Amino acid sequence: MLKTYRGSCHCGAVRYEADIDLSQGTTKCNCSICRKTRYWGTVIKPEAFRLLSSADQLSDYQFGSKQGHNLFCKHCGLRSFSRGDVPELGGPFVSINIACLDEMSDEDLVAIPVRYLNGRDYDWMHEPKETRYL
Repeated sequence: MLKTYRGSCHCGAVRYEADIDLSQGTTKCNCSICRKTRYWGTVIKPEAFRLLSSADQLSDYQFGSKQGHNLFCKHCGLRSFSRGDVPELGGPFVSINIACLDEMSDEDLVAIPVRYLNGRDYDWMHEPKETRYL
C-alpha cells in the first residue's frame, strides 16, 4: 500500500517526504558502498520524492560508473537517500534509506520484505551466497 513517509538524516538538517509502497520490497546489497555503510534501500520514482530541506545541506559522492549520486548531510554525514539514472533499472530513481524513515517501529521494520543483491560481482539477478552480514 502506497504511503507517505517522512525521513531525515541524524541531525535533522536533511528532511524529505517520499511516497513508498514498502510491501513491494526493499534491497540490501553487497557492493562496496552498500556493504561499508550497511545501506538498506528501496527505489522510487523521482516524482514520489520531495526534499523538504535546502539542497545546500547535501554533499554528493560518486564513484564507478557515476550513475548514482550518493547524497549525504554536510553536518552529520548520514546518507538518507541517493539519486541516480540507470536505464537497466528503468531510468531516473531515488533510493530511500529505510533506516532513515522517521517513526518506524521495530515491528514495522521487520515486516518489510528484503531482497539481497550481488552488486559486488555485478550479478544483480542472483542473490549472493552469503547474506547474513547484510
